[in-house]
Amino acid sequence: MKQPQFPLKKLITWALYALIPLALFHLYFYPLPLQQNQKQQQQQQQHHHHKVLSTKGISRNCNYTDGRWVQDHRPTIYNGTSCGTIKDGQNCMAHGRPDTGYLHWRWQPRQCKLPRFNPLTFLNLIRNKHIAFVGDSLARNQLESLLCLLSSASPAELVYKNGEDNKFRRWSFSEYQVNVSVFWSPFLIKGVEKGSDYGLKNHNKLFVDVADEKWASELHGFDVIVFSVGHWFLHPAIYYEGGEENENVLGCHHCREENAFNHTEIGFFDVFRKAVRTSLHEVVRKGLNDQLVVLTTFSPAHFEGEWDKAGACPKTEPYKEGEKGMEYMDMEMRKIEVDEVERAKKEIEEKMMMKKKKVKIEALDVTRIAWLRGDGHPGPYMHAFPFANGVPERVQNDCVHWCLPGPIDAWNEILLQMVKRWRDQTGKR
Repeated sequence: MKQPQFPLKKLITWALYALIPLALFHLYFYPLPLQQNQKQQQQQQQHHHHKVLSTKGISRNCNYTDGRWVQDHRPTIYNGTSCGTIKDGQNCMAHGRPDTGYLHWRWQPRQCKLPRFNPLTFLNLIRNKHIAFVGDSLARNQLESLLCLLSSASPAELVYKNGEDNKFRRWSFSEYQVNVSVFWSPFLIKGVEKGSDYGLKNHNKLFVDVADEKWASELHGFDVIVFSVGHWFLHPAIYYEGGEENENVLGCHHCREENAFNHTEIGFFDVFRKAVRTSLHEVVRKGLNDQLVVLTTFSPAHFEGEWDKAGACPKTEPYKEGEKGMEYMDMEMRKIEVDEVERAKKEIEEKMMMKKKKVKIEALDVTRIAWLRGDGHPGPYMHAFPFANGVPERVQNDCVHWCLPGPIDAWNEILLQMVKRWRDQTGKR
């Protein structure tokens, strides 16, 4: 007896009708994979966009300035007793600061990772090299941070000191043949500080077109130079150009003294720009092949009130995103420095086209990173145990410099990445 044939065409039709509602049911209740793909595509596009925007940052691959402070409860690499090179006024631990929360934050860029400082990596990168910090007390502050970080792996020996308050010093890490120096030069250009034998009583005297010979004469001996200036330009000053032989008065800032009243008040922004330009031009003109020049941008102060009228910095944790806007002056000082670094880079490119020497200049852009850390200054603990005998009527605060250890250690974490990229490009010779 012949078996009846199953209607195949009908079976296929029924199957399709059955699959359609199942597919619609799945798409309705389980749309996540499709959304995930779209989200991944958007993230990839945003990541590419951020990479393009970051090319003017410190690294072509990561803009270290775009980020936030996140909590980090790991022990600090050094402390107030393990490092002997901390200036007393910045040793907040030894001076009795009771809170320790300011120690437990790390800077996290949004688009990449910033590794914790590795002293052995840094020492190996600058083996047989000389790194010099040139500028004001914040240059010294960053130098002492670096010394403390490096000394956690290898002892530093003070081999030279000179000048009031040891303003010119040099250390050696003999195992690595590394020298680290500091040069006091609060304007980078030639200047006579107020109250000195050759200066005015209440005014600094600056020559905007002449680099300070104290560091410029030593330029050939540096492999890495870190410049850091800014706050001294806020002080009263009379400005000159043409050198001491052909003094031509440009104007002044806060013209208070009798012999300054006939000068034109011109502020300090333009003079600051001229000073940075003169200094960077000096290293482009005199610098060596494969020399790295770093300009640390302006580090804001955090006085709540006037600095000389009991102003304080009482915060105990970083500002949150959008909590407080940056001051105009801080932004303008930072902008001048970044602009002048870009200008100097173009000058270098022109010299490279003429087959002349190659100096690498970068901006270590810390202005926003620093602005968020109003909690990281010594404040009243610039003096040892300021409240040991009760609360005095007037307490002096330091809201400019940074506790060590403290936020300024992050400056050197970024500096390590800049040195690493420099050594990669120069073949680690």
